[in-house]
Amino acid sequence: MEKPNTENWSVNAAEDYYGLKRWGNGHFRIDEAGFMCVHPLRDSRGIRIADVIQEAKGKGLELPLTIRIQDLLRTRVTELNELFAEAIAGEGYEGRYRGVFPIKVNQLREVIEEIQDAGRPYHFGLECGSKPELMIALALHKDSESLIVCNGYKDDDFIRLALYGRRLGKEIYLVVEQLSEIKHIIQLSKQMGVEPLIGFRIKLSAAGEGKWASSSGEDAKFGLTSPEILDAARQLKRAGLTDALRLIHFHIGSQVPNIQTIKKATVEGTRFYCELHKMGFPMELMDVGGGLGVDYDGSRSNFESSMNYTMREYARDVVYNIKSVCTEASVPVPDIVTESGRAIVAPHSILVTDVCDRISKTSVEVKPVGRRKRNALLRDLEAILKNEHASTALERYHDAVQKKEEANSLFILGYLDLKEKAEADALYWRICKELAAQSKAANYTPEDLMGLPKMMAEQYVCNFSVFQSLIDHWACDQLFPIAPLHRLNEKPTVDATLVDITCDSEGKIDQFTDIEDIRSTLSLHPVKENEDYYLGVFLVGAYQDIMGDLHNLFGRVNEVHVFLEDDEEDGFYIEDSISGFTISDVLGFTQYDGHLLTRQMKKQIDRATKADHIKPREGIRMLEDYARLLKGHTYHSV
Repeated sequence: MEKPNTENWSVNAAEDYYGLKRWGNGHFRIDEAGFMCVHPLRDSRGIRIADVIQEAKGKGLELPLTIRIQDLLRTRVTELNELFAEAIAGEGYEGRYRGVFPIKVNQLREVIEEIQDAGRPYHFGLECGSKPELMIALALHKDSESLIVCNGYKDDDFIRLALYGRRLGKEIYLVVEQLSEIKHIIQLSKQMGVEPLIGFRIKLSAAGEGKWASSSGEDAKFGLTSPEILDAARQLKRAGLTDALRLIHFHIGSQVPNIQTIKKATVEGTRFYCELHKMGFPMELMDVGGGLGVDYDGSRSNFESSMNYTMREYARDVVYNIKSVCTEASVPVPDIVTESGRAIVAPHSILVTDVCDRISKTSVEVKPVGRRKRNALLRDLEAILKNEHASTALERYHDAVQKKEEANSLFILGYLDLKEKAEADALYWRICKELAAQSKAANYTPEDLMGLPKMMAEQYVCNFSVFQSLIDHWACDQLFPIAPLHRLNEKPTVDATLVDITCDSEGKIDQFTDIEDIRSTLSLHPVKENEDYYLGVFLVGAYQDIMGDLHNLFGRVNEVHVFLEDDEEDGFYIEDSISGFTISDVLGFTQYDGHLLTRQMKKQIDRATKADHIKPREGIRMLEDYARLLKGHTYHSV
């Protein structure tokens, strides 16, 4: 058995390199045997992710696999509520915290129910932005002391559904996003004899920051301008619904990296709250929307994939700034609502994939062409490889590029045969590999050589689809922490990028988290023959589950829900397992019937059998395999 490479390497070195102590927030550690462990409660109780994988496989669930750590999800709900309670007590704030979870961030039933259960002691509510989400909220909402907040565009059916909720005794707020909605709310509430609860979404002058900055500011899609606020207020007063307006809402954008942006927005939003209170409306709630970030790269900076504040600082600053503005305006403080979704659900979900192949420019050894008169170009490349002229690294690279271009031209013109072309390419890649290694170790790297490590990196082919499971990486360059789940006591010696199994060249990951910048490669371990190599993509619980598409008809992956359990030998149990889509499932989404396809295949096999192109027994096997695969997983099987 090959001995692991542990030279100048340790578990602590692995935790530093892969950033666990930065983005892991105390939830992820590596044990002495080199296995990645999750600690949902940040205590000594850890779960080896590799053990979860093995148990899932024992249940017939192959990779790729989504692992949901339910206790970690509960931890995040509890932490958010407790930190606001702490801030409210510390500031002597006279209002309450009444958070809601935005269903759009993760609509999966198991996630919503877990959040509701964890949030029950805090009367944690729900936010919805569409009719389907409102129907979820109405059915699952059972706490008369928690809120339902309705955002998004609203037609009459949406408004009517919300008013049904009012009839059922629910504290459900219709947040006016567009001025035209006011008229419909007034008309329907009069027809139904229901007094609505209304909020105004404010279009702030304060602009957001980060990837989703365009969702805020004066050019934002949603919200009322100051003239529209006055118009809407007049319409409510004329309709005798002055008492209905009780909430002000704003949204500064998702994943806000800079706490100063949140402070400015909170101050401006509270000014609107105070002015409406002075106009005679019985204002009660201040909804500061979403924006609470996740530190994906662990840099604790205002970089778009990070955040320069903690959840504790966020809670304290929101409470402090609302109180300061209200005190100055002599207005009673409101109850505080947040719509923090990403910060709650992102950490609890891990995408696990296995490496099923590798692509390397230097994986094939090319023997020198055995000819009496060797081509001068090949001799020149060999001289550059051996550095016979004692050239600098930059000179060697420039010379090698020139010879590579000459080789391509000579081959196209027919003066170099395929064997010679192959040897020229192999020599060029060997030179580049050597120069890439030197540039990594050097204190200074010339600009022309900076791209060599990425160019020479191996590509690890991973059994998943970027478009299905990491759509934000492809769509908006969102960074996610990635690390091996085992062998972490071994030194990783392969610089790699990741590619998925779709046939799309965009299905790749070549940007990775780093403390100072973005890495273009990730150090991983050599893949061993007949041995699994597992990688985990972390913090993927927000949006990725629901926004993934069916590119190449790769569907939803298998999924397990994991809980801590002290009585179990390995410290956990899988409460629920959910099979991913079968081939038949995804074909059905695109209007294909598996049974009809099978019959069509049978007709073709029958014709081929009659024409004696195949034997009857072979035809039966082909049809059986076709029918079997329809029921199988869409991803690669082991």
